Amino acid sequence: MVALLATVMGYANDGSFFISKKDAKKTVLTLSNVKVGDLFTLKDANALVLYKETIQNPGVYMKGFNLTSLPNGTYYFVLDKDMEVESMPFHIKDGTVDFNRAASETVFKPSTHIKDNTVYVSKLSLNKAPLEIEVYRDQGDYSPYKLVFSEVLESNSEKLERIYKLEENYKGKYKIVYKTEGKKFTELL
Repeated sequence: MVALLATVMGYANDGSFFISKKDAKKTVLTLSNVKVGDLFTLKDANALVLYKETIQNPGVYMKGFNLTSLPNGTYYFVLDKDMEVESMPFHIKDGTVDFNRAASETVFKPSTHIKDNTVYVSKLSLNKAPLEIEVYRDQGDYSPYKLVFSEVLESNSEKLERIYKLEENYKGKYKIVYKTEGKKFTELL
């Protein structure tokens, strides 16, 4: 049991991702503290989804993969949770899998709350990354949303916050698009 634990801990162990190798071809991914509805994906360097699964049971998720059959290149394990997206890159070269623990990252999603005609936005960014915000208004049936406001928030702190007042007489829908740390998040109001 100690040898098995040492083997598992010898591989990637970042955030929610635990990687172990059963044999030369089989990699076992274990995700800790998952919730029902979390989304696990395997993506290539172009963000093409190669595998996708919605978590059905809370707690620990385990899945085996034969990653050695993938073409040479960079790939990502991604766990999309309620308020954050965790990713861990790995590289395939000639059938050899190399997990890049140092490049693992967690991006916190912006939080949007609306009360009356006021929108409250907050975002945690431990590396103080800027947050681009675009507010769109629905133009009615069969018309695309129209951009009505945009700005880029930059901060010296780890928390970005902003309050927006929506038009009081407008009864249609709004869409807010956030861009930060190479990710895009959309909220429909």
